[in-house]
Amino acid sequence: MKIFISADIEGISGVATNQQLKTPSEYQRFRKLMTQDVNAAIVGAFNGGATEVVVADGHGNMSNILIEDLDPRALLIQGSNRVMCQLEGLDDSFDAIMFVGHHGRENGSERTVISHTLAGICVNEMKINGKVVGETEMNAMVAGDFDVPAIFISGDDAYVAEVRETLPEVEAAIVKRGIDRFAAELIHPEKARGLIQEKAELAVKRIPQFSPLKVDGPVTFELEFKATNQALMTTTIPSVTLIAPRKISFTCDDMITAYKHMWGCVIIAMTATNGVLGNVNA
Repeated sequence: MKIFISADIEGISGVATNQQLKTPSEYQRFRKLMTQDVNAAIVGAFNGGATEVVVADGHGNMSNILIEDLDPRALLIQGSNRVMCQLEGLDDSFDAIMFVGHHGRENGSERTVISHTLAGICVNEMKINGKVVGETEMNAMVAGDFDVPAIFISGDDAYVAEVRETLPEVEAAIVKRGIDRFAAELIHPEKARGLIQEKAELAVKRIPQFSPLKVDGPVTFELEFKATNQALMTTTIPSVTLIAPRKISFTCDDMITAYKHMWGCVIIAMTATNGVLGNVNA
């Protein structure tokens, strides 16, 4: 039985503020906590019957997990040059996907800790076929195109409530209570890891009860960016239409193709934030 884990950091046990992830000394602490939370999910997955686990590091430059401290039974995907972003390595050979340390969407609950959608610097809102989604819901839809069900999430309570609007049956480890975007009531990481392991094991044992989250094509994405320059520059892709000063739309035949299209737009928008040639010496 093969399990894919998409790991982020904002929803990791102990994380309450953005500065903890940006201050160099603090970031090193939370890289370790991220690795430990992921290990708890790996242990739970193997205890539940998994025979193979692949982890995709999905935060920032996607090189956060400490490989030397990772459970040696798992494979790790790191590095940011990825066609499939947080899902690099996922295909139809997997039996299920888990989301460890994920977070709520931009413009979601006011209590969701460090909320954003994929790229906080540029994305204000994302819709798929008219439905507002966060990263977890979007990634679960892509996994559904591979016939892979989403079975487990971990993060704060407001994030869990948000995801369960789309995935009501998902097993969840609530590792903190959101107070504000930059404040949380935390439980001790050891307790959090125990909960992650317990729920991950249960989720794997329950795989036959889950169904993939499928989106029938055609698939239309609408992305609202935080600045007009970010939106406009994505129209360098001919299939992208500017539908408002900060909003674009495009349609693809299937979810996987649409996801790649979206990621290309976000890469362009991030690059355009301060001018696409601003750092080029010619």
